[in-house]
Amino acid sequence: MNQHENPDLKKEVIPSESELKEIIVNYVGEKTNPENDEVTVESVIGIFAEQFPEFLLAVAEENWINGYTQALTDVDYVKNNRPVQANQNEP
Repeated sequence: MNQHENPDLKKEVIPSESELKEIIVNYVGEKTNPENDEVTVESVIGIFAEQFPEFLLAVAEENWINGYTQALTDVDYVKNNRPVQANQNEP
């Protein structure tokens, strides 16, 4: 795994936490038939990308918008809260 990969993608999904999660894990397991019988977050995303791309697109767009908005908020905060520095080139 390289430094740009998300380690959470390789985690096994435990189906017993909710009814919907169990349905999804069982479905993905049947579709992908993993050798070790483990369904990972990555395999769930792969199936969603193939069979329900509009769902993933909506989640990705919302995540991008939230990240962009947070970045703009952070820039404003830094601009408004950094100490005023005197211009060192003035006599």
